[in-house]
Amino acid sequence: MNFVRAFLADLAACLRFYSRIPVPALPFETDPHAMPDFRTAVRALPLAGAIIGTTAAAVLLLSTLLQLPAPFAAALTLAALVRVTGAFHEDGLADTADGFGGGATRERKLDIMKDSRIGTYGGAALVLSLILRWQAISFLLSTSGDDMAAWALISVAALSRTVALMPLSMLPPARDDGAAWRAGKPDAAALAIAAILAMGLAFLPVLAGASTRQCALSIIFASAAAAFVTRLSRRHIGGQTGDVSGAAQQMAEIAAFTAFLIGSHV
Repeated sequence: MNFVRAFLADLAACLRFYSRIPVPALPFETDPHAMPDFRTAVRALPLAGAIIGTTAAAVLLLSTLLQLPAPFAAALTLAALVRVTGAFHEDGLADTADGFGGGATRERKLDIMKDSRIGTYGGAALVLSLILRWQAISFLLSTSGDDMAAWALISVAALSRTVALMPLSMLPPARDDGAAWRAGKPDAAALAIAAILAMGLAFLPVLAGASTRQCALSIIFASAAAAFVTRLSRRHIGGQTGDVSGAAQQMAEIAAFTAFLIGSHV
């Protein structure tokens, strides 16, 4: 029972941190408004990601029920996903692109990433991310149906947020302040639970006719994308920040959707 309560508290904390979903304080939470303790809270992140994805999936299914064209339904779905997360990871992607692309030194890169303004690199990265995900959702709707697209949204939301922990677990904080420094490094046990949950959720699209090969490809592609961002971060700033984790999530989400698109032609 203690584990269940602790897990539910971690789930509530992850939902509050990663989304704008109003989560009421649980009776057994000591400080519901505190920043999650990432050493243990990440074990609930895949389920929190699935809940976030479910909100977007609901918009997608409602759009198709109203017989809206696939491109328009996909745009509404992506808008709902951005809204429910407060563009949390999109902001990280833009800041990371600006810092890595516009800074000549490590210190300058970190300064740019901390700046709230968006530059050319960040704007381009943000637009490309939105276009690629919009096209992926639209294509899945057109070729695989609304059920498949909905389950893919849920599984990708869970998987991408889980593999985005890779920079946090493999690299030291690049600053001695900021969210990544305060969050702490996830424990191995919490990461193991998160990985198991994420891999299970990654196979949800099988319920709508997706092949296990497609789902396995999504895991491989998402992990590779997050590993790429982690390596890039090590080279550019010698560590990680919360923005880097956001960039990893966006890259992993695009990669996972790409896997479903490739898999549909294999």
